[in-house]
Amino acid sequence: MKLDPRLIRDVPGWKNAPVPACYGGDYRSLTFCCHPNYTLTFSYKCMRDFLLKEIGLSKEEFIRIKDEFSKENNWDAPTVCFRSLSYCCMRRGGCPGDRDNVLKALYPRKNFDDTLKEYFKRKRLLAIRLLKAAKRQDLVKPYIELEEKEKYD
Repeated sequence: MKLDPRLIRDVPGWKNAPVPACYGGDYRSLTFCCHPNYTLTFSYKCMRDFLLKEIGLSKEEFIRIKDEFSKENNWDAPTVCFRSLSYCCMRRGGCPGDRDNVLKALYPRKNFDDTLKEYFKRKRLLAIRLLKAAKRQDLVKPYIELEEKEKYD
């Protein structure tokens, strides 16, 4: 599979991570998408619902998977957007919400670069989980295979 280099980023813990869906990211970018039951400031460029429909994943299933992942990873946090790190975005230059402080509290023994590595590594795993739940496996299978062949420490 050939990824468009304009639409990927190498971030700590995830080589070739997709840019967010609102910037043209592929199906894996759903891991960075907001909760569907809230009004969005930039809703005019949000591609979440389009991507979900295209791959055959309902909003309800998207929420269930993200909420379940959040509980499994101790990512529920009342101070971040949508009350879970599962809905947090890709921003590396500092989150305008409380994501970075929550991450520092969750991983206090790590320096912040290692904390971001942990965050993006888990976001990658969440992306795989979301894609595995999609009904249109013909569309998402190449992305799942891409992620599963990569080895991360």
